[in-house]
Order: sequence, then structure tokens, then C-alpha cells
Amino acid sequence: MNFTRRSLVNAAAGAAVVAPLGRKTHAQPATPSNTIRIGLLSDLSGPFRDISGPNGVACVRQAVQDFGSRGVAVEVVVADHQNRPDVASNVARQWFDRDGVDAIVEVVSSAPALAVNGIARERNKVVIHNTAAVADLTGAQCTPNTVHWSHDTWMLARSTGGAMVQAGGDTWFFITADYAFGHSLERDTAHFVREQGGRVLGNVRHPFPSNDFASYLLQAQASRAKVIGLANAGTDLISSVKQAAEFGITRRGTKIAVLLMFISDVHALGLREAQGLVLSETFYWDLNDRTRAFSNRVLSAMGGARPTMSQAGCYAGTLHYLKAVADMGVPAAKASGRDTVERMKAMPTEDDAFGQGRIREDGRKIHPSYLFEVKKPEESASPWDYYKLLQTTPAGQAFRPMADGGCPFVRG
Repeated sequence: MNFTRRSLVNAAAGAAVVAPLGRKTHAQPATPSNTIRIGLLSDLSGPFRDISGPNGVACVRQAVQDFGSRGVAVEVVVADHQNRPDVASNVARQWFDRDGVDAIVEVVSSAPALAVNGIARERNKVVIHNTAAVADLTGAQCTPNTVHWSHDTWMLARSTGGAMVQAGGDTWFFITADYAFGHSLERDTAHFVREQGGRVLGNVRHPFPSNDFASYLLQAQASRAKVIGLANAGTDLISSVKQAAEFGITRRGTKIAVLLMFISDVHALGLREAQGLVLSETFYWDLNDRTRAFSNRVLSAMGGARPTMSQAGCYAGTLHYLKAVADMGVPAAKASGRDTVERMKAMPTEDDAFGQGRIREDGRKIHPSYLFEVKKPEESASPWDYYKLLQTTPAGQAFRPMADGGCPFVRG
């Protein structure tokens, strides 16, 4: 099998720590009638810390700053949900029922996200998902109070999985994280593999989180699949890639498909180990002048790191939410999360991270997706210069058609 850059181009989960992180950003006094409270439910210490975590908070605060003074005072609170749905649910209820939180703009990890989704609908609040990738958030589990911003499993499967099949990787074995995200990513990728004439030879599911992938990689290798699909993320993904390299799997001609990888993962691996990996993102800091400008504004607050697509989604989702609040007025926005989401859908999106876009009726944010290859060390000209663009999927084709999602409140 000859996987080349040209062929890919052509193929086209304790107690939560809750802390206020907001500050009054406007000269006028903050009062209940003009103050919006935004919450982030994040992983501050676990396997997804670098994907969203403290730097996701920094991006939300940058959005508040860039929003400026429009008669709206903004406060931000954050909690570590420890990747546990029960903790996430308890924090969301406390925020909505006692603490006056109007919107949650991030719920890291798919299982907590699905749990919070229903609570936001019950309380008629807003929830904007970024790191959680399960496509059911705009499918069977969609709500009129939900927006799904940066990426999802359908988009990842279509972009990375589809391109690899067309480039010759027509037999697959999946190593899958055993929770909602992993199941969804494997399901969606397997669909595209079979749709294009490929075969799935087997799969194995690992506990989340995990650190020993030896037995799983050996099972995958024994299947003689041309592609080993890694349907996991964060530290699980990093460990999988490292151990695959230690076993020499790729030297024997097998391709590793990293179905969800962030620039923070590439940074943790280093270019020597990550070079040649193919991945899909909807944001890259060095994509154009606007993405570079946004990344430079938040650079010092992020300690020199560059934003992931989840952190960029935290920025863009917060900014668009605040624009909708200003457009409809704070009292109306606080009164109904559903009405606020309707206003967000009615307004075109515009920001430096994702450019122009829109939010569909099912809550899916629409923008292009990009297929990248990780550069070789000698190809990188500066820190965080990690990606080569292979192909772009236009916004209208990047995400699952709304008619195929099964969102229960979408008409017709």
C-alpha cells in the first residue's frame, strides 16, 4: 500500500472545583439585570486538560474582551468535572438553579456533555459544546438549547477516514475508547470505510483513561489490517501513537489513523514521533491572517501555546453568544435560553478563528474542515509550525446533512 501526500490530496469523569474567573469588563456597575454569567465545565487536571482546560478559559476571556462594551457585563465561572457525568450534572444544576449561570460554553468529554445537554433544556439555558465530539449532540440527542461548534465525529470520520480509504487503506481495525465519544467515532468512521468499499476486520475497546495499549496494538497488528484506526483522544491517543512507534508497527507498512488529534497532542509527541500523521481539524492557528491575529492576542494568556480547535471554539462560541445577547437584550436572553439560541441561529457567525459561518436549525455550527499532514522536523520553520494543508472540505460538505441526523425537533 502506498500512502503518500499526493494520494491523500487526491483522495480528498469526585467533587468539582468551582471557581469564579470573571471580572467586570465594563465601566457601568454590574447588576442582575445587565450581567450575563458564563460557565465552563472543563477537564483541568486529567487527560483532556491540554485540549481545553485552563487555556480554554483564557480563550473565553479573550472573547469577552474582544466583545467590548455593549451594555452587557460578563462574569465567567469554571469547574473541573473530572470527566464524570454525575459531577458535570451536579455542577450544571447548581449553576443554573442557584448561581445564576445563563450559558455553559464548554463541556469537555462526550458523556458529561450528553448529561448536561438535557439539563440545559430542562432549565431553558444555553449550552455550546466544543471539545465533546459525539455527533449525537445534533442528532438523536439534539435540543433547541444546544449549539455544537468546532467539530464532531461525523466530520472527523468523513475527512480523515474517507481520505485514507481512497488512498488505499481499505481494511481497518479499530482501537476504541470505551465511552460515548469512542463508540461514535468508530461507528461513523466504519460507515465511511464500508461506504467506499472497504472492510472492518475487527475492533477492541479499552477503558478510559488507559496507559498500556500493548495488547490492543498486537491484536490490531495480528488482523493484518492496512489501517489501525485510533478512536480515542488526549493522553490515550498520545500513548497509543508512542507505543505503536515502539513496536515498529508503521515500519511494517501499517498506517495509523489518528481520528481525533489536536495540535496540543502533536506538541506533546514532538515532530520526530508525529511526523507524517494525517489528521483533520476545523481550526489551525497559522491558517490565515485572522487565525494568526486571534492566536497572537491570546498567546500570553496561554503561556506561549497555540490554541486547539476546541479552545478556538470556546472563543468563537462565546463571542457569537454575546453578540446575540446584545442584539436581543440581556433580560430577554436571561429569560429564555431557547430564544437566545434561536437568535444565534438567525445571525451569521463572524470571528477571527473560523471566519464567516452559520448555525443550522439542529444546532450544528457550519464551517470548513481541513485535512492536514504533520510536518517533518526539518520542515518546521518556527515553534508550533506543525501542519501542511492537504485538502479543504467546504462548509456545505464538511458536516453530516441535517436530514440524516435524526434531530427530533427539526421540521421536515
